Amino acid sequence: MNPTIRVIPTADGSHTVLNETLGKPYHSVYGAIQESQRVYIELGLLAALAKFPTDELRIFEMGFGTGLNALLTAHEAQLHQHQVHYVAIEAYPLPLADAHQLNYDALLGTNWLRSMHESTWGKIVTINPFFRLTKLAGFFEELQTADRYHLIYYDAFAPSAQPELWEPDVFRQLSNLLLPGGMLTTYCAKSYVQRNMRNVGLTVEKHPGPLHKRDILRAVKT
Repeated sequence: MNPTIRVIPTADGSHTVLNETLGKPYHSVYGAIQESQRVYIELGLLAALAKFPTDELRIFEMGFGTGLNALLTAHEAQLHQHQVHYVAIEAYPLPLADAHQLNYDALLGTNWLRSMHESTWGKIVTINPFFRLTKLAGFFEELQTADRYHLIYYDAFAPSAQPELWEPDVFRQLSNLLLPGGMLTTYCAKSYVQRNMRNVGLTVEKHPGPLHKRDILRAVKT
């Protein structure tokens, strides 16, 4: 059953979506853009660009959601003039009426969010000359693919809402998606999440988080 949702403002002026069924927002209420910028762009994308400077960067996102992480990545790909192929999976796509309310394009000076949300599921779509997007509809646990990635954005709902998405079997599946030296970033730094990552062979790093978030994680496939 699709969740009940509504668009709400956050402290930095950017929108998020509140999942009223789970009682959880898609992004931090202290600032959606500032959180995504720290967790996924600074800790993930910029590190991957430095680590794999000559590769077309392949990024996998768990939870396309509002499209904010994809939009920020498309913006950085154009700024750095680095080719990115971005694949995201989403079990409950945001209704277009709600997606069209989001103010990220206005705040970032871009005009790609509508195209991202309206793009055909399962097809590769060029968003700008440096960014290609493929959206997959479905549950991550059911994903079967031989593709491998330089970077994973793990943006599932918090363990208190969806504990099954933070278990060792899920991190084993995520680890299998990574290329050697590939990285995974996430906002959740709970001790048992770190332990579950280490148990599948990932090297876990704690880093300072965004506003009102002490620690976030980057895990590396060594």
